[in-house]
Amino acid sequence: MGRYLRPDTLAEATAALADAAAARRALLPLAGGTDFYPARVGRALDDDVLDLTAVRGLRGVEMRGDRWRIGATTTWRDILDTDLPPLFDGLRAAAREVGGAQIQNAATIAGNLCNASPAADGVPCLLALDAEVELTGADGARALPLSAFIAGNRRTARRDEEIVTAILVPGAPASARGGFLKLGARRYLVISIAMVAATLEDDGAGRVARARVAVGACSEIARRLPALEAALVGRAMDAALGDVVAPGHLAPLAPIDDVRGSAAYRADVAATLVRRLLSMLGGAHGSA
Repeated sequence: MGRYLRPDTLAEATAALADAAAARRALLPLAGGTDFYPARVGRALDDDVLDLTAVRGLRGVEMRGDRWRIGATTTWRDILDTDLPPLFDGLRAAAREVGGAQIQNAATIAGNLCNASPAADGVPCLLALDAEVELTGADGARALPLSAFIAGNRRTARRDEEIVTAILVPGAPASARGGFLKLGARRYLVISIAMVAATLEDDGAGRVARARVAVGACSEIARRLPALEAALVGRAMDAALGDVVAPGHLAPLAPIDDVRGSAAYRADVAATLVRRLLSMLGGAHGSA
């Protein structure tokens, strides 16, 4: 077993990372551990671990100024238990899909991002929320758009001496609503074949003022669909909203063949899920 550190403060945690980076020794920040342990089945746990679960101030969801702050060690259960506006309905729907109850109680939202799996359920939702990732080191904090934080499959822009401390989500009008749909090989406890998240804001007159749509598990990293987002602006917020989707709108995606589905199947599923979700969100607004 490698070293195990469990600091009480963020300053202690960042100092430990800075010391490890200076010594060129890997020190792995860890919170829920729901990805860490399964990846090491059958071999000794020889990593140096920095357990963040005791660090004060890293857990919880609150509005600060003009944006929401989701602490890095906030669990998926916390997301479900927190009273949040409809803007977060997509993220809450994804929270119900992250494993079973035991996983939801332990797994953290920042861990889902740092693991950087192409099939991470939280990523499309947070992209659709226009989220940023806050990283803190001994020298201070910086924020990156989520699209810049995840650099590829299992790769992020986090520096060795940094900790993800929060996810930052801009505020939105009270009428803004999010949604999430996912397809897997079975109903529960499943890795996605494809998933889609969307956030819609209306202009006060029943039309789309702003749209954000993201698709996961159909590229190395989840992707926004900017051409579709632009095409949705000005459209009536009703159940016909899904009809706007055209094949060219999904051009940013690059699905692959794997054991869960072929690239062609993934592309077809992604288009279907996008249409379905937009129709659901538009129809819900029209009946509200």
